[in-house]
Amino acid sequence: MNLKVRLIIMNFLQFAVWGAYLTSMGSYLANANQGAHIGAFYAMQGITSIFMPALIGIVADRWIPAQKMMGICHLISSSFMLALAYYAMQTGVHANFGILIGLFTVGIGFYMPSLSLSYAVAYNALEKEGLDTITAFPPIRIFGTIGFICTMLLVDALGYQTTYMQFVVSGVLGILLGFYSMTLPECPINKGGEKKSLVDALGLRAFSLFKDRTMATFFIFSMLLGVALQLSNSYANPFITSFQDIPEFANTFGTNHANALISLSQCSETFCILLIPYFLKRLGIKKVMLMAMLAWVFRFGLFGAGNPGTGVWMFILSMIVYGVAFDFFNVSGSLFVNKATDTSMRSSAQGLFMLMTNGIGATLGTLGAQSIVNYYTENVDGKMIGDWSSVWYIFAAYSLVIAILFAIFFKYDFKPEGKKTT
Repeated sequence: MNLKVRLIIMNFLQFAVWGAYLTSMGSYLANANQGAHIGAFYAMQGITSIFMPALIGIVADRWIPAQKMMGICHLISSSFMLALAYYAMQTGVHANFGILIGLFTVGIGFYMPSLSLSYAVAYNALEKEGLDTITAFPPIRIFGTIGFICTMLLVDALGYQTTYMQFVVSGVLGILLGFYSMTLPECPINKGGEKKSLVDALGLRAFSLFKDRTMATFFIFSMLLGVALQLSNSYANPFITSFQDIPEFANTFGTNHANALISLSQCSETFCILLIPYFLKRLGIKKVMLMAMLAWVFRFGLFGAGNPGTGVWMFILSMIVYGVAFDFFNVSGSLFVNKATDTSMRSSAQGLFMLMTNGIGATLGTLGAQSIVNYYTENVDGKMIGDWSSVWYIFAAYSLVIAILFAIFFKYDFKPEGKKTT
């Protein structure tokens, strides 16, 4: 089978696994009387990303090839997601918070490293074929977003947005990907020579990137922007669904099919991914990242101002700018890290990028957001009701501050071809 087709299948399944529950889990939790803990569940993605991608990346760099490690992660993760679904089925609205979040934590803990591993596997395979990753990878990565959209719409169409069945869909797809990953092109491992320092032996050399001022600043702002990454994933569905209790909006399409409306965000991703090679090569990582930060401002601001009735156009526009907000940060950042690091530590470096963004950043973001959401809203009959506009405006203001600081402090000169001149 053609290499690009094989990587397309990998990316499709990789994000289809996540799309089954990422945007709708909040509505399930609210329906299961766990609305006050939505932030805790999404924070676990960040907490586990603080150490799991880096640790698994070290193993992939030094002992187990990345494609096999990726398969192992998916098999473990999916097993726990299916266990979560079984427990939720047995207990309904009486599920114990500790057991639910415990099962989810192990499941997401082994899923998050698979994201950075999937990038490492794809980059390695493309480079072996002599292909430029900046040009060749984005069209392949598009199919990850398509996979995400497909499972979002499937969960919506089957009526699983508020039920445990979304985890069943994710688990089954994860098992398939786990076995498929084992068949992907072999990735190198780097055991090194006989004499190694403790840092080398543990595979922690990627942290030496912080010695470089440019890279250190890049990672710090990646962490700060990572705060925004999961906010709309956590609360967009419960927010839109909450309009069901307002007679004026109760029968609108968006209110009753939040996942379908939110899927426009991922549709925007498929287009914006194709723009990355153009903008990254001509503008450089600083301007591309700055565009992403400003897009987050509009993403949240439009949520605050819109509604699923006469203001639905603002929701739609928010979904459109999400493609720039997410791709120009997440995908461009990953490509930048790949280009800026040595081949011997690329899996570890991708893990470090994941740690700063989906780890520390997302954890701070979701825990902070939960406090804000709990202050402005309350759980009423399985829905989060309250002053959502203030919530979204606070998120927008934060993103604007980060954008201004990034423009001031991140220094990176480049040639139009993308080569650093300093």
